[in-house]
Amino acid sequence: MTRKQKRILGKVIMLAVLTIAAVFYIYPVYLMFLDSLKPFGEVIATPVSLPKEPTFENYRYVADKISYWKLLGNNVLITAIGIVGIVFFSSVAAYICDRRRNKYTGFIYTLLITPMLIPFQTIMITLLKAMNIIHLNNSRVGLGIQYWGFGIPMATFIFYNFMKTIPRELDESAHIDGASTWRTYISVIFPLLKSVTVTVVVLDVMWIWNDFLLPLLMVNSNTKTRTLVLAAYTFVGQMNTQWQYAMTGMVMAVFPSIIVFIFLQKYIVEGVVAGAVKG
Repeated sequence: MTRKQKRILGKVIMLAVLTIAAVFYIYPVYLMFLDSLKPFGEVIATPVSLPKEPTFENYRYVADKISYWKLLGNNVLITAIGIVGIVFFSSVAAYICDRRRNKYTGFIYTLLITPMLIPFQTIMITLLKAMNIIHLNNSRVGLGIQYWGFGIPMATFIFYNFMKTIPRELDESAHIDGASTWRTYISVIFPLLKSVTVTVVVLDVMWIWNDFLLPLLMVNSNTKTRTLVLAAYTFVGQMNTQWQYAMTGMVMAVFPSIIVFIFLQKYIVEGVVAGAVKG
């Protein structure tokens, strides 16, 4: 077998593996959408078949039942607060830790990224009690702020590694022109972080929008502060589950984040490739 044939065979095998993996991920979403178009009896009898008579009545019922547009606003507010804080604090921290390298910033950087190693389940009870004390539970704004603590470690790690590829001469030129450290970051450095910033934004939007456990702990006691994923779960009961409405609710909950990912996925690739090439 020639070298060219080996390369072609390798590409075919890789394509086959990726296709199989994609099917495993997409198939449950496909079934979820199909079942959202069926009545209850058909979902129970033939959950994996095409709907005999597709109907969008489930969507109208669920939208009215959970006050969809109200909860959509909750998701947007929580996600926006979380993303703004994560991007701002993590990019500034990465900039300072990279440009002011010494034993103190090295320790701070290590301290910032260490929480990535701590499972959320080990601290969730303590977190809940702490949020009760400082009155950040049952609050959409409070929930958005809490995402800062969980999102900043990974975002700082990503920004820091990308920041090392930006020449320090740019900072020196800005300082010669009289710019302060803050002005240098805002006017010179941050615009160069566009690709990696969009990568962080897209990944964190997908995470915050579809998160279940933290909202369940913090805002589930009040129907006005719930998120879309929590609202979809209300159709799942201990004795009886309305599967057609549960599937519909999940489709309505994840659809906006899927749209965001589809339109911005190319920026994720650009950010990863840019970091790999420059590094």
